[in-house]
Amino acid sequence: MAIAKAERLMNLALCLLGTRRPLSKRELRGSIEAYMEAGNDESFNRMFERDKDDLRELGLVIETVENLDGETGYLARRDSNRLPPVSLDAEEAAALGLAAKVWQQARLAGAASGALQKLRAGGMPEADNPFEGQHSAIEPRIPVHEAAFEPLMLACRDRRPVVFDYRKSTAARPETRQVEPWALECWRGHWYLAGHDRDRGAERVFRLSRITGKVRSRVGKYTADVPDVVTVRETVAAWAGESAERSALIRLRAGAGYPLRAKATAVREGADGWDELEIPYGHGLDAWLVEFGPDVVVVEPADLRADVVDRLRAVAAG
Repeated sequence: MAIAKAERLMNLALCLLGTRRPLSKRELRGSIEAYMEAGNDESFNRMFERDKDDLRELGLVIETVENLDGETGYLARRDSNRLPPVSLDAEEAAALGLAAKVWQQARLAGAASGALQKLRAGGMPEADNPFEGQHSAIEPRIPVHEAAFEPLMLACRDRRPVVFDYRKSTAARPETRQVEPWALECWRGHWYLAGHDRDRGAERVFRLSRITGKVRSRVGKYTADVPDVVTVRETVAAWAGESAERSALIRLRAGAGYPLRAKATAVREGADGWDELEIPYGHGLDAWLVEFGPDVVVVEPADLRADVVDRLRAVAAG
């Protein structure tokens, strides 16, 4: 179905770009095989209007012209749909080359490499890359291992609502979430999605590694406005206690909880197989500590200890 629609859109675009005069619906229907196979005029009209809107959304400038007989015609003038020549200096070309390398481990590797080849074929300079040479052993990479990444990336691009099953760190089972996706961002080696949670009626951030099963698309428009700036990283950092002004004292089993040790502002090794750590205490720290299970015991403050105990009891109750 997707291939058939893509071919139909391509044929319509070629017809509109290749004509010197406006073409009526009747002429377009007689020129495109998929339209000729439409069962009746109503089916054709619906198909044509959707295709015309899709092409306009993709950026094709389609003019609507009425002739002397009052019949409406359509055309896409080449001068209105011609992009200006690509002009990049050496530094801009080097930056694009670096950006393409970032995606080599992701599903976007083919698209990034293909885009770079087309730009070079169009005259982009093969400048000396300051990021190569003696530093070529150190190259940026964005790891993308989660199966949810690609469908969510496309949903963010197309502004399409999605549904997926999500397991919170404190829950024994996943629950279904209906989300209007806004943006994806990588932070500390993990991918996060920010969007509007329809069931909760508020902005939420989801860690992709906790999405289980397939991401399913839903028809319809967004019900909430998309912010001009989506602060995924700042939101996750706040939940992880990065902006915390308080400290928490925890006991951590020796040889366990290395992410907690990396955040610690002070570590005191114990002789009983447990170490004491002081770590920043901010919103969401209780959920993070629960992930370490029996390897962590909260000493203080009391409210953090109570929150962790409540979350553990909820998980145990299942």
